[in-house]
Amino acid sequence: MTSDGISQLLTLYLWFPLAAFLFFLLLIARLYEKFSEERTHFRLFVLPIILFGIHAVYQTNNNTGSDLVMSLVPAVGGVLLIILCARLYRKMMSLT
Repeated sequence: MTSDGISQLLTLYLWFPLAAFLFFLLLIARLYEKFSEERTHFRLFVLPIILFGIHAVYQTNNNTGSDLVMSLVPAVGGVLLIILCARLYRKMMSLT
């Protein structure tokens, strides 16, 4: 297996622990919404999972140079994840 093959394998398979961690955050947000009756928009945690998954599959299948649109996909997912986590933290700590 070449170094490109190993890189592709790690890129694809490291998405699964990331997706599990984000799903765990989704469950925390859902549990908090259920018991506190405050809206946490827990369903939006699915979007970063999807965006990171799209980027992982694209990186695995494409060996050419970087594409601007596909470079923005994980950036948008990351910014969305930061916003969602910050909102959840503020709600859970009653800072709003």
